[in-house]
Amino acid sequence: MSKLITVVGAVLVRDGVVFAVQRGPGRALEGKWEFPGGKVEPGEDPREALTREIREELGCDVTVGEFLTTTEYEYDFGTVILSTYYCTLAAGEPQLSEHTDSVWLRPGALPDLDWAPADIPAVALIAGA
Repeated sequence: MSKLITVVGAVLVRDGVVFAVQRGPGRALEGKWEFPGGKVEPGEDPREALTREIREELGCDVTVGEFLTTTEYEYDFGTVILSTYYCTLAAGEPQLSEHTDSVWLRPGALPDLDWAPADIPAVALIAGA
């Protein structure tokens, strides 16, 4: 049985475009694109975890909205269970600290990026594929 890793991701939407970040060097899945977010701590509500992770990772505050989907993907380092939520910026602008790049894209352009496998089902839903 592989290690289960419960994570949350923010589908951050502003003016009809969606925010994506590229994983930095020296990390698992280096160079892959993902929705920002991170691990849910034991006993933590997924929405609270997402608010905390975005504040830590991007230095801004978000309002967590509608649940999008949960996907499960087995990597060599463990099985990731990713729950994604639509979010909007509440305060501040995203500032990269752990990622090498970021982009705001129209939903239909999201599939053009090289996504981390766990994020692909959410990308397909958002892009209407």
